[in-house]
Amino acid sequence: MYVIIAGGGKVGRYLASVLLESGNEVVVIENNPKTVTRLSAGLEGSYMVIEGDCCDSRFQEDAGVRRADVFVAATGADDINLMACEIALRVFHVPRCIARVNNPKNQRVFQAVGIESVSSTPLIASLIEEEALLGGMSAITSLTNNSVALAEVTPQLRRHVEGIAAWDVPTPEDSLIVAVINRDGVEVASDETMIMPGDKVVVMATTDAMPEVRAALRDL
Repeated sequence: MYVIIAGGGKVGRYLASVLLESGNEVVVIENNPKTVTRLSAGLEGSYMVIEGDCCDSRFQEDAGVRRADVFVAATGADDINLMACEIALRVFHVPRCIARVNNPKNQRVFQAVGIESVSSTPLIASLIEEEALLGGMSAITSLTNNSVALAEVTPQLRRHVEGIAAWDVPTPEDSLIVAVINRDGVEVASDETMIMPGDKVVVMATTDAMPEVRAALRDL
């Protein structure tokens, strides 16, 4: 996929790294020259870093927004994320726009104008490739009507002291292990991800299924 990320801070850099590792093409728009230099030297894969204002249609054009599959606004300012997504969606008709929400109170604003919004960095990364991860469950549809919950759970692993594959956890159908937080950082869940003692697990599920998800993780 061709993904444009607005904002090259910690969140933007993390998303870019994850997506590049998966073989995607990534363009980052960032207005801080020092951050641009750091990104240009630190990323690996098929990427481009553009110095400019992500809310300026000219810089979105330079980033190839007309052929983008996904546009992600990941700056630390909700108003900028909203405006950048509005331009990408309304002006350039990008099929999918996802915004990071820093203040949960602002999530209603994004929902009101139809902008997909999430507050978890690992969740954003997984949503971009949700077709492979979720099958028939539409995470975005659920998120925008408040029927999905995101939670962080610490499994006890009493019966799996040597760890267990994330894909082997018996979670209910309407749920997903999104990421595992371990001593090395945050790992977006894949079929090779292991959950080890002491790890924390980020899960997404319908609000009805969440209690069953928590129980499944704590009973490992």
